[in-house]
Amino acid sequence: MEKSTALILTEKLIACPSVTPRDGGAMAVLIAFLEKLGFTCNIYEFGDGVHKTKNLYAKWGKGENNLAFAGHVDVVPVGDETKWSSPPFAPTIIDGFLHGRGAIDMKGGVACWCAALEKFLKNSSAERATNAALSLLITGDEEGHAKFGTKKLLEQIDSDGEKISACITGEPTCPTILGDMIKIGRRGGLTGTLTVHGTMGHTGYPQLADNPLHRLVDMLAVLKNWQIDKGNEKFQPSQLSITTIDTGNRATNVIPNKVMASINLRFNNEQTGDGLIKKIEAMLQPFDKTKWHIDWFLNGDSFLTPEGAVSKKLQAAIKKVTGQTAVLDTLGGTSDSRFIKNYCPVVLDFGHVNQTIHQVDERVALKDLEDLTEIYYQFMVAYFSA
Repeated sequence: MEKSTALILTEKLIACPSVTPRDGGAMAVLIAFLEKLGFTCNIYEFGDGVHKTKNLYAKWGKGENNLAFAGHVDVVPVGDETKWSSPPFAPTIIDGFLHGRGAIDMKGGVACWCAALEKFLKNSSAERATNAALSLLITGDEEGHAKFGTKKLLEQIDSDGEKISACITGEPTCPTILGDMIKIGRRGGLTGTLTVHGTMGHTGYPQLADNPLHRLVDMLAVLKNWQIDKGNEKFQPSQLSITTIDTGNRATNVIPNKVMASINLRFNNEQTGDGLIKKIEAMLQPFDKTKWHIDWFLNGDSFLTPEGAVSKKLQAAIKKVTGQTAVLDTLGGTSDSRFIKNYCPVVLDFGHVNQTIHQVDERVALKDLEDLTEIYYQFMVAYFSA
């Protein structure tokens, strides 16, 4: 059976070893495809002098109603390759599924949108669309700290005068079956690295040392028992997780002089990152401030896109193709939509089933590749209709 555009393009993208922030040739694959459709493609590289990240802004049309798609071609590391059923960067079809790193998160979603663009532009739907433009924001820095990816790209194109009317971010959003969930918002993300200092010593003479681990345990207990809020109609309660504790100490009879712990917060629209930082530092104030400090990294605050015409059109497209009534929700982690919301009034996340993301044997159903392509196509037609 002849392979579809979505399948061919997904295979080509998976074959690019683009572990973040490396490109692995994925941008060249996309540019070759999009330029044949008449897109103008521009690569923007941002970095810190050591690593540079490639970002792509591709655009078709000159209309003011610019429908964008946001995605990424970078992937997480593959882990133990010996545990994979097939090499992670050698796309392989097994029992109706395409295996490979990025199949779900999110090279498959990028490929489906591109395949939908091909259909949309070839069947004259685009010619009937008035005041239309189509664009793609593709980064290679989503799975990392996202310092040199979508955020920088948006700043650049905004300074160039580009405006986005609505955006679909193609992250995998469906918990069980394709079409069961659209993300209309995302929780914020905040990471803190807590460093606690003490005095090294022998465990047989603890009175001569100052054990930073004991202090850290008491500090983390305060945070662990904190109910940040109760959530609301659109968001689940904000959550704090303790993710690492590290002394670098391999000796069991030595009290270390320093210990570090990481905390991660996923928070709803009742909180802000800056507000949480102030609250946490105030909660820890009773502990000797000369003995500890926290370094913070804010991934972004939460956001919510209210239900409206665009989300209804996406829901209708999903219903038409899959029969599913997509729930509008805010579950899960963050996405680059947290940056896009500052430049675009309507941001929705919708893509593949997310059950195998970041796992060994990441895979996408072949049928889902075709169905997601058709959903995206039907959405484009509906979006530009009166």
